[in-house]
Amino acid sequence: MGNASETFLLISKISKDSDILMGTIYVIMGVLSILGNGILLFVAYRKKSSLKPAEFFVVNLAISDLGMTISLFPLAIPSAFTHMWLFNKTICTGYAFCGVLFGLCSLTNLTVLSSVCWLKVCCPNYGNKFSYCHASMLVAGVWCYAGVFAVGPLSGWGEYGPEPYGTACCINWEAPGRSFAAMSYIICLFFFCYIVPSTVIFLSYTFILMTVRGSRQAVQQHMPPQNKISNAQTLIIKLSVAVCIGFLTAWSPYAIVAMWAAFGDALEVPAIAFAWAAIFAKSSTLYNPIVYLVFKPNFRRSLCRDVALCRSTLCGCQHSSPSKGTCSQFNHKEECNSTQFSNGLPENHGTTCRHCACPEAVTGARENLTEYIPQQTFRILKGSIHCEVAESQLSIDMQSDFL
Repeated sequence: MGNASETFLLISKISKDSDILMGTIYVIMGVLSILGNGILLFVAYRKKSSLKPAEFFVVNLAISDLGMTISLFPLAIPSAFTHMWLFNKTICTGYAFCGVLFGLCSLTNLTVLSSVCWLKVCCPNYGNKFSYCHASMLVAGVWCYAGVFAVGPLSGWGEYGPEPYGTACCINWEAPGRSFAAMSYIICLFFFCYIVPSTVIFLSYTFILMTVRGSRQAVQQHMPPQNKISNAQTLIIKLSVAVCIGFLTAWSPYAIVAMWAAFGDALEVPAIAFAWAAIFAKSSTLYNPIVYLVFKPNFRRSLCRDVALCRSTLCGCQHSSPSKGTCSQFNHKEECNSTQFSNGLPENHGTTCRHCACPEAVTGARENLTEYIPQQTFRILKGSIHCEVAESQLSIDMQSDFL
């Protein structure tokens, strides 16, 4: 580090116990983030041939979260444990640049993803035309959007500097008090990278839930009371709430204290407030993969198959494990369901029953299939047209569309 580190000495402004606690939290978050995002990328790689355009954003989100974890945590952890910033000014600037770039990329990615979900659910005539080319262009646009705000301080629009708590670096929140360019940067950053994304995400998922509710009410007119709520609709509600809560929980604390420091008296902002706000912001690297691994059935099924395959390979046995059997059974049900319906109406293929996910009476198949639970059929509203589909097919198709 040489002389540069001697002229750039940052001492922590919070207690040593708080720094140790921060370092410990960062260690736990870093390990879990690498595991979660690594698993998400592994599953996406294994199913790359069947990835849908909207799922490109899930992959891009894992890449940006993993980039933040790898670039920030190895520097923040030793600095927290030693109660001071251990590196020189150049590394401080690089740390701040990576934090802004990957953080805004994840934030913008969530915003675009919510917009795509809204388009596919609320405007299916246009959403069904969403292609791989569109997804690739939007992913590139996400990185360019984040890059503009990350490069700004390097070109004189805003400033990078130490965090108020002293063991990390980010945007210099005190600069607006002495520079108009820095003030304009903070205003644009707050508006275009917090207010606009928050509004878009909230409105997108609100309209999605309203559309789902309207469809459910239409379905209820043709269903018995005991079948009023489908698994897909419950999944959509859980996913929408989880994404909104995760976004606001991760970014709101940092936005509040940053605006307090930028447009108020920076000396009045407690250093510990910035420290905890930074922890919440970095927690998004852990929260995002959990949301999509928990609420995305096709990713879970792919992971289930891969784990079962690894277990089978390591054990040197070819018989199906319970988890592998579950996945195979679910996939077989999907294949059967995909051939039972045409133009939204059930078709009878031989002895196929319209209430069964897979025919059990097919010769030679009984030995290979476990017992299936009869599947309910639902009438869903697509635009002005009602169509009847099986519950299992509804869950998978709608889930693929939403993410």
